[in-house]
Amino acid sequence: MTSTSETTAARSARLHDLVRADESLLVEMRRDLHAHPELSGHETATTAWLGQHLRDLGLAPVRLDVGTGLVCDIPVGGAVAGDGAPVVALRADIDALAMQDGKQVGYRSQHDGAAHACGHDVHTTVLVGAARALVALAPDVAAKGHVRLVFEPSEESVPGGAVDVIAEGWLDDVSAIFALHCDPKADVGQVGCRVGALTSAADLVEVRVSGPGGHTARPDATVDLVDVLGRLVTGLQPGLDRQTDRPRDLQIVFGAVHAGDAANVIPAAGVVRGSLRTRDHEVWLRTPDLFRGALEQILRGTTATWEVEHRRGVPPVRNDAAMTAVLAAAATRVLGPDGVVETEQSLGGDSFAWYLERIPGSYARLGVHDPTSPAPRLDLHASTFDVDERAIGIGVRVLVTAALDVLESSRG
Repeated sequence: MTSTSETTAARSARLHDLVRADESLLVEMRRDLHAHPELSGHETATTAWLGQHLRDLGLAPVRLDVGTGLVCDIPVGGAVAGDGAPVVALRADIDALAMQDGKQVGYRSQHDGAAHACGHDVHTTVLVGAARALVALAPDVAAKGHVRLVFEPSEESVPGGAVDVIAEGWLDDVSAIFALHCDPKADVGQVGCRVGALTSAADLVEVRVSGPGGHTARPDATVDLVDVLGRLVTGLQPGLDRQTDRPRDLQIVFGAVHAGDAANVIPAAGVVRGSLRTRDHEVWLRTPDLFRGALEQILRGTTATWEVEHRRGVPPVRNDAAMTAVLAAAATRVLGPDGVVETEQSLGGDSFAWYLERIPGSYARLGVHDPTSPAPRLDLHASTFDVDERAIGIGVRVLVTAALDVLESSRG
């Protein structure tokens, strides 16, 4: 009788061979996506491109009702649609950032003002590679089940396309979900795992202030809105610190400040825009009250009128311990024991958090830096962001292994 370990070893070897045979195709796919980025909510060509590739594999992808993004089920082990067999989901985000691509390469972005500087082209390619491998492996999988591929649109928007995936019911029958995100600080051949909070909560805020305006020769006769905006920019962080248990429990960083055009005119309106971030889920729940409280303290006595728009973003990604163990074990089988490292919690936000509010799962960091390269380890969203494309095949193998491990563990 063939043992489970022998079956697993054989499956791992076959998966390795399948991905190896697809390497050049997957690189070509990633470069095609990289050259044709689309912004959140506008991923129409990307959605069509994905749909065609999946249909070519004999699959039946379903476009989301919002118009972009796809969901596609792959039955394995003899499962058929609607049979109630377990479902494991794998997710990739498909949108690009609103920025210029600063690289000088043949696959540089051809769309002005849009670039895949966060690795979503890699995530998408990894999931297409997973589809190709799963279709080939499906008849020989030892457990009956379904792997659901979620190609999420609008991840870079607030609150993210995950809310649409959930609203359409695509998580209702899913028992676990996994995903990987490029990490340019980690070498290719490394996967960073973490139990608990991996990212932070992130909201967007806009404060608009107004007054009668006037001459800069007589600021005492009006409301000096530029001074008011200066107080906001310099005083909001200390104000938030006074309302939380620890400094920087809730962090504000401004990305825009606007008021007036003329040097001798005190403007009648001004605005500041920024992001609010916290590593603490409970603090995030209280963020609207905490922010408004700090704002009221700073603006009290200025006689400026004001209004605030607070756009709720995403909670922290909180990885389930059991599913993180599954993902780490899968990465260890693919890369060896030295390939799995513990990663830190970041201040970045990610809509994958919405899935983990509903079901158990795990999100890990995929190393994409070439360790032999003298180039600096750029951060995500850098204009010259690029990856060591060997990471694509690693991502495919890790996600497929994790999904099939969950399905096979659910037998009986």
